[in-house]
Amino acid sequence: MKLGEIAEIKTGLVLKRKKANEESSALHKYSALTLKSIKKNGVINTDELEEFYSSEFLNENYLTKANDIVIRLSEPNTAAYIYDNIENILVPSQFCILRKRTHSFNFEYLAWYLNSEFIKKEIRKASVGSALTIVTTSFLNDLSIDKIPMENQKKIVEIVRLKNRELNLLETLIIEKEKLYDGLIEKLFIK
Repeated sequence: MKLGEIAEIKTGLVLKRKKANEESSALHKYSALTLKSIKKNGVINTDELEEFYSSEFLNENYLTKANDIVIRLSEPNTAAYIYDNIENILVPSQFCILRKRTHSFNFEYLAWYLNSEFIKKEIRKASVGSALTIVTTSFLNDLSIDKIPMENQKKIVEIVRLKNRELNLLETLIIEKEKLYDGLIEKLFIK
């Protein structure tokens, strides 16, 4: 199946056109994705969202909804699945939004599939530009997606969730260990 048959694919909003001149003149404040917002494993880091003050209320089509996929149009072209706890994030033009057209794909699985090395290679081959290469939405529309049984899609999603939980725990452990060792060294240095 083609990705364009599975999902409606739209680019994000060009933010400069809607940015308020000053915070005080803004009609609305949004949390917006940045290039740093999506981790390598396809998880959105909410600490890396930026505040965007808009001169008008923006079309809801540019805001994330549960079960969307957001994909970065420039390298590393990481895709992130939108869970219901991270809805209503403004998507700038450096990304595109994939919205479900069919129920034959689990979109969490599809986000993993788009992050697979095989698909990343296909995207790199099709990227255009010299200084900053980007993938076009027309390429994404025509991208062939292998369909596997829904049961297997769900199993892959469970494995990916487990992997991401474990990676998150390991990141937390590393941070806490660094604090512990830094504290011990500081204690010894002060004495």
